Amino acid sequence: MSEQEIKVPDLGGADEVEIIEIIVSEGDSVEEEDPILTVESDKASVELPAPAAGKITKITVKVGDKVKEGDVIGMLAASGDAGGSDDDGSDKSDEPEPKAESKTEAKSEDSKPAPRKKSGGSRTEVVKVPSLDGFEDVPVIEINVAEGDTVGEEDPLVTVESDKATMEIPSPYAGKIGKILVKEGDKLSEGSDLLEMTIEDDGGEVEDSADSGDSAQADSQESQPEQKQGKQESVPQPQGSTYEPPSPGTKVHAGPAVRKLARELGADLTRVKGSGPKGRIVKDDVHAYVKSQLQQAQQGSGVATGSGIPGVKLPDFSQFGEIEREGMSRMMAATATNMQRSWLNVPHVTQFDDADITEMEDFRKAQKAAGEKRGVKMTPLPFLLKACAAALAELPQFNVSLDMERKEVVRKKYIHIGIAVDTPHGLMVPVIRDVDQKGLWELAAESAELAQKARDKQLKPAEMQGACFTITSLGGIGGTAFTPIVNTPEVAILGVSKASMKPVWDGKEFQPRLMLPLSLSYDHRAVNGADAARFTNLLTQLLGDIRTLLL
Repeated sequence: MSEQEIKVPDLGGADEVEIIEIIVSEGDSVEEEDPILTVESDKASVELPAPAAGKITKITVKVGDKVKEGDVIGMLAASGDAGGSDDDGSDKSDEPEPKAESKTEAKSEDSKPAPRKKSGGSRTEVVKVPSLDGFEDVPVIEINVAEGDTVGEEDPLVTVESDKATMEIPSPYAGKIGKILVKEGDKLSEGSDLLEMTIEDDGGEVEDSADSGDSAQADSQESQPEQKQGKQESVPQPQGSTYEPPSPGTKVHAGPAVRKLARELGADLTRVKGSGPKGRIVKDDVHAYVKSQLQQAQQGSGVATGSGIPGVKLPDFSQFGEIEREGMSRMMAATATNMQRSWLNVPHVTQFDDADITEMEDFRKAQKAAGEKRGVKMTPLPFLLKACAAALAELPQFNVSLDMERKEVVRKKYIHIGIAVDTPHGLMVPVIRDVDQKGLWELAAESAELAQKARDKQLKPAEMQGACFTITSLGGIGGTAFTPIVNTPEVAILGVSKASMKPVWDGKEFQPRLMLPLSLSYDHRAVNGADAARFTNLLTQLLGDIRTLLL
């Protein structure tokens, strides 16, 4: 059994990171790639994995220390000697040699870093999962390559599925696929190892730099102060479950695992008191907070976020007849959670009105031939987009979000509008950017393209983010009105029902007019009823005379 140094691997460009949690203790047995400790940079928390399977013999750092690539964080007795002569092996087993030279030699034989293997004129890189735009633990649904395949840069390697979209992870290099490190069903996050790839390399500097790195790290190990040796103290336990409101602008300090737990339990991390180093929130804090909220709910104390509302106890439906159970899809579960959160947190009011679109429809239908030449179908949606963009510019109180933690109103200087799309997989809302700067034909083409990508589950996360306002239409199905739920943190949403011919009094007689029902739901914390009436009035004017959209 060989002893080797555990060193900080490549940190993806971060110069220095802080240790926020030590996951193992001296004497623990670990498998290769098991997390050893968690570090935090300015932008993310990352778990550092074990370089090999074995037993942790020494931890040379503590929570709060700052480390960089190449620093020694502990020692590992690897379970199995990867190479070397019989004499070298017997020396290791009889008496561990503390010299930096022998450690470096053992390291070079037993645990060369996977990303820097050299083979003639090539090198092997471990391809990692890139940024997933905020998504975590996305399952692999398809592996697009096989070991031995040759791929080009940007060729798709695997396909993953988030709550709302399917994404292909591209290859960052051109090369040959080596070992595939994941399988279908595995869950990935940013920074997860994906596969090994052999890349042609012109120079021989890669191997030299790795050797020099080993030497430098060995020197670093010898200079470690004695005070860092010894058993690591456990993370402090929560001091209590009392809630202390954070001051405005307080940043939540919590790692990915804690944030995931909070999402699963429905806990608002801004209301959780952290007991970790520098007020960091740990899992025990989340459990303590949830327990206290449940106790308050049982005692009749309300919870502002709605998390204390008791669930509905279901009867045994099988006593009434035959039933079948099936699990919710990820998209359905995510939609249900988002809808409930919006409904519980936003005081909804809905304003109803009818727009006379008789002339607009005549103009739209007259564009059929032009649309065929362009390969674009002109629907009512581009007119609605332009009208809403004009109304948002005229009434900017609808183009805001409320930051209740800081007691601030976020005013947006851009106009991006989401369009709700009914797909076989569930409701999806792609976002059209800078609607106020685009023409009708451009909006028609872009909305059709995004709707098709939504139905094909090909939307990228960035294509579903950043909306200021949402339009949802049931006009193709039917109905006279409905009350759409605001897509928080937006403050308003426009529901569109099916247009129908109605008699309208023109001052002398009734005229048949094509009337489009509009339902504007809004957040009453941000928008007053009078403003909502002004908004729908402006929409009816713009849609009633589309020439005003040019002004």
